[in-house]
Amino acid sequence: PSLRGLADVLGLALGEAAKGRGGSAFEIAPVLTRIAEVAEAQAEDRPKQLSWSTLIAGENSDLVGKNQYIVVRAKLDHASLSPAGHAMDAVMARAGELGIGPDQGLRVRMTGSAALNDDELRSVRDGMGLVGALSLGLVLVLLCIALRSIRLVGATVVTLVVGLVWTTGFATLSVGQLGLISVAFAILFIGLSVDFGIHYALRYREARRIEENGSALRTAAGGVGGAMMLAAICAAIGFFSFLLTDYRGLAELGLIAGGGMFIALFANLTILPAMLSIVPASRKSARTDQAIVWHAGFMIAVRRHGRLISLGALILGIACMFVVPHARFDFDPIHLKDPNSESVRTLMEIGKDSRTGPYSIKILAGSMADARKIAGRLKPLEVVNSVQTIESLVPENQDEKLEIIADTALFMLSSSFIDPKPPPGQPDIARAMAGLIQKLRNTAPKIEDKATRAAAGRLESSLRNLATRDGAWPKLQERLLATLMPRLDQLRQSLDATGVTLGDLPLSLRERWLADDGRTLVQVFPNQDLSNQAALKRFVKDVRSIAPNVTGAPVVIFEAAKTVESAVLTAVLVAVGFNLLLLIMLFRSVVEIFLIFAPLVLAAILTVSASVMFDLPFNFANVIVLPLLFGLGVASGIHLVMRERGGEKSAAVLETSTPRAVVFSALTTIGSFGSLAISSHVGTASMGILLTIAITLTMACTLIVLPALMSVSRPT
Repeated sequence: PSLRGLADVLGLALGEAAKGRGGSAFEIAPVLTRIAEVAEAQAEDRPKQLSWSTLIAGENSDLVGKNQYIVVRAKLDHASLSPAGHAMDAVMARAGELGIGPDQGLRVRMTGSAALNDDELRSVRDGMGLVGALSLGLVLVLLCIALRSIRLVGATVVTLVVGLVWTTGFATLSVGQLGLISVAFAILFIGLSVDFGIHYALRYREARRIEENGSALRTAAGGVGGAMMLAAICAAIGFFSFLLTDYRGLAELGLIAGGGMFIALFANLTILPAMLSIVPASRKSARTDQAIVWHAGFMIAVRRHGRLISLGALILGIACMFVVPHARFDFDPIHLKDPNSESVRTLMEIGKDSRTGPYSIKILAGSMADARKIAGRLKPLEVVNSVQTIESLVPENQDEKLEIIADTALFMLSSSFIDPKPPPGQPDIARAMAGLIQKLRNTAPKIEDKATRAAAGRLESSLRNLATRDGAWPKLQERLLATLMPRLDQLRQSLDATGVTLGDLPLSLRERWLADDGRTLVQVFPNQDLSNQAALKRFVKDVRSIAPNVTGAPVVIFEAAKTVESAVLTAVLVAVGFNLLLLIMLFRSVVEIFLIFAPLVLAAILTVSASVMFDLPFNFANVIVLPLLFGLGVASGIHLVMRERGGEKSAAVLETSTPRAVVFSALTTIGSFGSLAISSHVGTASMGILLTIAITLTMACTLIVLPALMSVSRPT
C-alpha cells in the first residue's frame, strides 16, 4: 500500500460522491475526516495514526473501542507499603519496551483491586505526614494561647510526645500493623491527650497564684485528677465499643485509641507534674490567668436567660429530629478513594459500560446444565442487562454466519488476482498527492452532502499545508498506512473461519469459566447504574431471589454496609449504655446525669442533621463520629459538673479556669481532628470534617446548654 494507491481510491470515491452515487455520500465523510485529522496532527508534530480497525468495522461497531483490556494477576508484596508497586512498575516497564506510550498516542492505565488498594495506601501514606504536622502545629498554637507560659506549653508538649511514643508501641504490640482506619490513631491521640494536659495545667496555674509549687501540683491533681480519670474511662468506653463489632478496621482503631486514653491519663498525671516540679511556672505568669474573665459577660447572659436557652435547645432538638431520618449511609468504598488517582478514574471510565464495569454478580453453578437454567431465569429480570456463561463465548447461528463469511471470502479472493502496480517512487507519490489536492478542490463544491463537502474541504486544506514541507509525504504514508497490511492480514485470516466449540476456546478462558469438577461460573451484569445505592440493593436482592449463593462487588458492598451499620449501632449503644452505667454508679444523681447527657444527645441530633444539610453522608470511615461523640463529649460535662460538686456554685464554676479548659480542650481537639480534612484520602477527609462538626457542636452545647440547664436546676 502507498499514498499513490490511497490517492487513486479517494479520487474515485470523490467522483462518485459528486455524482451522488457509490452508496451513501455519508460513508466517505468519516474516512476523509480521519485522514484530515492525521494530516493536521503531523503538521502540529503530534502523535496520531489512522485506525484502519475503526474504518473497516465502522464507527459504531461493537468491535471498535478505544480500550483494549488485559487481565493480570499481580504478585503482591504484603510486607511493603506498596504491595502492588513492583508489579505495576513491571507492567509500565514492559509497555515502554514495546514502544507503547504517549509518543505513539497510546496510554497504559491500570485499575482493579490491587491498583486501587495501592493508590489508596499511597494516598493515606503521603497525606498523613502533612496532616500530622498540621495537627501538631495547630495544637501548639492553641496551647500557647490557652496556657500563656512557655514552661507549661513545653511540659505539655513533651508529655504529649512521650505518650504518643508509648501509644505507638502499644499499637505495635496489640495489632502489629496499621490499616487505613486505624492509622488515624495518632491524630486522635494528639487531640485527646492534650486535653488532659490543658485541664491539669490550667488548674495548676489557678492554684499557683496563691500556693507554692508543690502544693499547687497537689491541688491540681486533686482537683482535676478524678474528672480526668472519669473522662478517660468514658472516652475509652467509646473507643472500646468498636471491639464488639465485626468491622476490623474500626475494632483495631478502638483498641489502640482506647488503650491510648489510659496512656495519656498516666502520662499527664506523672510526667507533666514531674516536669513542672523541675521547671515550675512562676507566680507572675500565673497571675495573668485573670484573663479568664473573657467569658464573664457571656456566661452571665447564659445564666440570666437559662430557661429561655433551655427551651430553645428543646425546640431545636425536636425540629432536627425531623431531619435525622433523611441521613444516609454511602456504602460504596469507591467513593472513599481519591477520585483523581489513575486507578479510580480508569475504573469510572470502564464502569460506564455495564459489560466491563466492576459491578457484576458472580454465581458458581454445579454444572453447565445448572448454569444454563440459572441464566435462563435471570435474563428476564428487569435489573439484569445480560448474563454470561462459558457458552456465551461460543457464537450462535454458526452455520448461517459461516455461509456469509464464505461468500465474502469468494469476493475477496477474486480481487487478489488483480496485478499490483510497481511500487511508486517519491516523485510518483508527490504527483498523486498533488492530483488528490486538486481533485478535492474541484470536487468538494459539487458534493451535495454537507458533511462530506466539509470533510473534503478540511482534507484539502490539511494536505495543501503539508505539501509545502520537505519530506512530508513519506511521514504521512507511515501514519496512514502502517497498520493497513496487518489489518488486511487479520481480515483474510477471519475469512478462513471454521466452526467453534467449547474445546476450541483457549485454556486461559476455560479456566476462568469452568472448574475441573464441572462447576461453572455465571456472571450477571446490571441494567442500571449501581453507583445509585437503591439500584445496587435491588440488583442484589432480585438476583438472590433466584440464586441465593452469590458473590461479586455488589454483594460484598451490600454485606459490608450491613456489617458496618450493625457495628455502629452496637458501638453507640455500648458507648451510651456503659457510660450511663458508670455515671449512675459514681454520681447517683438523676439531675447530674441528665446535665451531662442532655447536651450530648442534642449535639448528636445536631451532628446527624448537619450531615444531611451539608450533604455529608456517613461512610465506612466517618461512622466513628457518633460513638466517639458520646465517649469524648461526656468529658466536658464531667469537668463542669464535678467542679460544681467540689463546692463551687453554678455561677462560681463559670468564673474558674474550668470553662477555659473546656473551651481550649475542645479547640485543640477540633484543630487536631480538623487537620484530617486536608487529607487526599476522601474517607479520612470526611472523618475529619464530620468530627470537627461534631466536636464544635458538642462544645457549643456544653458551654451554652449545660450552664443554662445548671442555672435552671440549681438557681442558687
